[in-house]
Amino acid sequence: MPALCRSVPYEIPKLELTFFLVAALAVFFVALSKSGLVASLGVIGVPLLTLVMPARDAAGMMLPLLIVMDVIALIAYRREVDWKVFWILLPGAMVGTLVAFSLSAVVSESMVRLAIGLITLAFVLDAWLPLRRKLQGLPPSRPWGTFWGSIAGFTSFVSHTGGPPVQIYMLPMRLPPALFAGTNAVFFAVVNASKIPFYFVLGQLSLANMQVALYLVPVAIAGMVLGVFLVRRIDAGLFYRVAYALIFLLALKLIYDGITGLFFA
Repeated sequence: MPALCRSVPYEIPKLELTFFLVAALAVFFVALSKSGLVASLGVIGVPLLTLVMPARDAAGMMLPLLIVMDVIALIAYRREVDWKVFWILLPGAMVGTLVAFSLSAVVSESMVRLAIGLITLAFVLDAWLPLRRKLQGLPPSRPWGTFWGSIAGFTSFVSHTGGPPVQIYMLPMRLPPALFAGTNAVFFAVVNASKIPFYFVLGQLSLANMQVALYLVPVAIAGMVLGVFLVRRIDAGLFYRVAYALIFLLALKLIYDGITGLFFA
């Protein structure tokens, strides 16, 4: 049962410089991702935090910060949302969230990282082949969007790595950067809000996690403000070249983390 996965409380490192530098760096990268500037960067947030704190606590600590970022993103992009894409993705995401909660006792983060890394790598390699170029510009597919939405809901619940599945669905549409960012902002705001009661049941929203999150709110706000400022000024072609390159590197990182976690931990 999911209740068996309740996190064990841990002590916050007493102002250890390394802890807060790593945590601040992770939050800043996630904030840039949430702003829509480099959407793939959000994948490294929880894995980076696991260097200095338990994995489940890292996910729990990040959730309230993600919600703060969601509020900023919604304010910035409230008029720039592709609602058709949003409503295609959302039902699958809710199903994926429920499945992840139900399987939280048996599915390890290493399994999820390896799976999402392999899927993301296949997506990027396909995007660089002529076939993907022929598929660009087609109208959004509801079955395809429901599938990737469910994967995004599942991976977002486990380790806040819902970005790559959504990008697999959305990047070929070649939306303007601000519209891409706005659609992501609304989608993940709803997904993150839906995780709150489940994280509470699993014990991931502990007092210690909330205290660390409070310290890092200014970093989250700074990263979001910088990202929103830049995303409206970046060239669309450059935006997508950078996005695909970063997703490729992060896919390799996720595969490495998944393999080492499964076979060498």
